[in-house]
Amino acid sequence: MTARALTSSEREAVSNWLKPGLAEAFFAQSEADQRHGYHAALSVVASGVSTDEVIVAALVHDIAKRHARLGAVGRSVASVCILLGLPLTERMRMYRDHGIIGARELGALGAPSLAIDFALHHHRTRPPTIEPSTWETLVEADQPPKPSAMLGRRITSTAE
Repeated sequence: MTARALTSSEREAVSNWLKPGLAEAFFAQSEADQRHGYHAALSVVASGVSTDEVIVAALVHDIAKRHARLGAVGRSVASVCILLGLPLTERMRMYRDHGIIGARELGALGAPSLAIDFALHHHRTRPPTIEPSTWETLVEADQPPKPSAMLGRRITSTAE
């Protein structure tokens, strides 16, 4: 709820990591989802085992959440309804199914197979197409950042 917009240097880093179609989809997300994807990418870079494909997977794994058009409160309500098995609105179903929707969208945008597989499976178990160490890196990156871990960290691209 308190996520701030990416700075111009952060947006530039994302643009350097993503090809144009993926970048446009990334920037169509809410500020909070952009910030989450960016923090996931930073976590991957900080892990020391990053490759461009792993960074892209971290950035775009939640790309389809934007289609549900749910804010923080709507997402919270949807999450509770999903957990309790309550009826879902169409937008809540889109939120629940963002991995499936995102995998299709990423495929259409020409994303790397790792990004497609991680988007599809990131709330499930590791598929055989993703190496265990890569899976662990991406799952860890998907966790909310620890405030103290992000202080002073500023990474603009892997090329530096």
